[in-house]
Amino acid sequence: MLKDFTEKTIATEMVFKGKIIQVQVDQVKLPNGKVALRELVKHPGAVGIMAITPERKLVLVRQFRKPLEKTIFELPAGKLEEGEDPISCAQRELEEETGYQAETLKHVVSFYTSPGFANEILHLYQAEGLKKGQMKPDQDEFVERVEWSLDECLARIASGDICDAKTIAAIYLWQVQEMKAQ
Repeated sequence: MLKDFTEKTIATEMVFKGKIIQVQVDQVKLPNGKVALRELVKHPGAVGIMAITPERKLVLVRQFRKPLEKTIFELPAGKLEEGEDPISCAQRELEEETGYQAETLKHVVSFYTSPGFANEILHLYQAEGLKKGQMKPDQDEFVERVEWSLDECLARIASGDICDAKTIAAIYLWQVQEMKAQ
């Protein structure tokens, strides 16, 4: 039988509440009866879209990421709006950031991005039946669409140009799909 490792929240202090995240410090009672502090980031969730063109190229966006102080390549992705269905968010973000529309979006997997301190869940979708259109980025969003083959993506992971978890996971998933198809 598995032990219960549940931590009971005794008190919560809201430290910051912004447009995207909120930060709080919880005082918790540990399974052994001792008390500890937990710093938590609350996030509404997000989506990532694995869009592969008929030419077998992955659609990525190149954009500057302030927390990293550099420009990186990543899947089109975005934050869920309050009450928004993840598939609707995926459709919206794919078109805004890449100009592509998808006939269908298939849910692949949902995962927590950093469960040690954040509750953000990311829903990964695979876009099929792509139709190219016009990009419509948000006013404060500056992105460039790129399209790379699987080999190019793997080389970009090795070089460090692709360095975020959702994109790396999607590329390795694509690699597995390609191996199964052979």
